[in-house]
Amino acid sequence: MTTPDRTAWRALGACAALMVGALTLTACGGNANADSKSGKDGGSATKTSTAKIAISAKDGSTSASINATGVKVSDGKLTDVKMTVAGAGTAVPGTISANGSSWKPKEQLERGTKYQISATAKDADGRTSAANSIFTTVSSSNSFIGTYTPDNGATVGVGMPVSFNFDKVISDKKAVQSHITVSSSSGQQVVGHWFGAQRLDFRPEEYWKAGSKVTMKIALDGVQGANGVYGVQKKTVTFAIGRSQVSTVDVSTQTMTVVRDGKTFKSLPISTGSPQHTTYNGQMVISEKFIQTRMNGSTVGYGGEYDIPDVPHAMRLTSSGTFIHGNYWYNRGNPPFGRQGTSHGCVGLADVQGAQGDTNAKWFYDNSLVGDVVTVKNSPDKTVSPDNGLNGWNVSWSAWTAGSAV
Repeated sequence: MTTPDRTAWRALGACAALMVGALTLTACGGNANADSKSGKDGGSATKTSTAKIAISAKDGSTSASINATGVKVSDGKLTDVKMTVAGAGTAVPGTISANGSSWKPKEQLERGTKYQISATAKDADGRTSAANSIFTTVSSSNSFIGTYTPDNGATVGVGMPVSFNFDKVISDKKAVQSHITVSSSSGQQVVGHWFGAQRLDFRPEEYWKAGSKVTMKIALDGVQGANGVYGVQKKTVTFAIGRSQVSTVDVSTQTMTVVRDGKTFKSLPISTGSPQHTTYNGQMVISEKFIQTRMNGSTVGYGGEYDIPDVPHAMRLTSSGTFIHGNYWYNRGNPPFGRQGTSHGCVGLADVQGAQGDTNAKWFYDNSLVGDVVTVKNSPDKTVSPDNGLNGWNVSWSAWTAGSAV
């Protein structure tokens, strides 16, 4: 048998080692298609994309904003962003900006929901960069929202306050109020006033100037309203003030005088509350309008004294159930309008069932805006509570400003 030369075995072993080393280098050298440039020494250096992607909601975060979540890129342009509800896979629509520098969802995110974002971008040389984040938005239990009126784009009467009702008790009123600003094109000073720990209203000293524009900026996203409870709203709301209309109900004469832009517009006979169920005195703001609505005495503490399913031309004056509305069930042989109070505290105008007739109630309804003021005087009742409806005008300016937290 021929014995291999030991020197030859050593040479073969060395070659095998070199081959293994070459394979190892190939395996650890990264993407074979990666861009590189040769150096003078024959080596190579891999270039990475200069595009840097930043997802606002950090991976693993559990209290992400429902408003500010988005993607931005520097030194590059976004090429694709996908956002889904984690687990469910439901797509969240969004838009990449025209210059490719940012992306944001089309709609506000849901609270307490887990999302996933995957984003890619390219730099000027076409090299790709990617980033991902899985996060959860702030929960309902750890956040608060303010339901507000009036709505964006509304045209309202001169008495309409800005009113917030928060879904959580606010202990840091100063922080919350300081992140809501209300201004008017009229230049009127606007001040906030707290009614308890969950309601904040804003108004000027006098009624809004007719024809002015009011802007409300809400910057509550991330603001701590109470221990461990944060705001989630961020938006700007604008609304217009229409013509000035203030109507005065005189209980002693059972008449209502409508004043439009400082001039008497019309006088109407009305019927206020009966001696047993008097009408509040004071300045009351129309907060809602209904062509027809049901009025059930049991919902406002009157038991089964009345239940009318189709009260026409109804406009709410208090949250406790005071309306100015049409009355079709009155005694035709002895109409009360202009003569006596017969209601359970509301202000009634002559009307017909179905809200279709050419009546005083229809006229007033058609000529009224949410935010118009109805002032009642000479009633034996007390002045309406300022937080019973949108009726803060019954608070003096000094007391109103004293109720501000800022």
